[in-house]
Amino acid sequence: MAVIHHTSLSPTKLELLAAWLPSRPWYSGAGEPELARAGGFRLDDPQGEVGIEFLVVTDASGPRPSSYLVPLTYRGAPLDGAEDALVGTMEHGVLGRRWAYDGCHDPVLAAQLPALIEGRVSAQDQDTSNVPDREVTRSWTGAGLAPTDFGTPPTDDASGTELHAPDGSVLRLHRVLRATADGAPDPAPETAGHVAGSWALPDGTRARGLFADLRTGTRSR
Repeated sequence: MAVIHHTSLSPTKLELLAAWLPSRPWYSGAGEPELARAGGFRLDDPQGEVGIEFLVVTDASGPRPSSYLVPLTYRGAPLDGAEDALVGTMEHGVLGRRWAYDGCHDPVLAAQLPALIEGRVSAQDQDTSNVPDREVTRSWTGAGLAPTDFGTPPTDDASGTELHAPDGSVLRLHRVLRATADGAPDPAPETAGHVAGSWALPDGTRARGLFADLRTGTRSR
């Protein structure tokens, strides 16, 4: 299990994201981002080397507050070939320099998220070591194992990021979060599995919606 260190970060995660988010095609804020942490969860790296965090932030810079899902990975050294995915570097009070990446470009996250959808790993609390996050739910109705080979570069659009597997499977992360009316996830009919979670709105209420879904392909590997 990953150990959560309650220590200093310089710059902070929100400071890194304030500089990075406006460059994303799914970001719709106006002017300088006004970010607040709103929720999220963590996953464990089986090798214990990479920090994996699904961070939810709200931005109040636009006409209406928007909530974004920002998966990040934290590494103790640069990830080869991922220069374009670097969000920034931070000085960690315990671990030293950490390289923060857009997690959709990190093979460790790309393998662990399908494992979460299938139920082989559990979502962990964002702030406490070795505590499951009970607000994160998942479902898998696909046949066999969920694919974990999402080796092609991710593609961004106006609302999310997609990762593609050789068999035609598509893992989609919903970057712009939409709250469902009754709090129940509402994946598309062709979805074989999904992850849903909750986050805080600026008025203090809780919202719930889809974080990610997986559509399986038909092409042979």
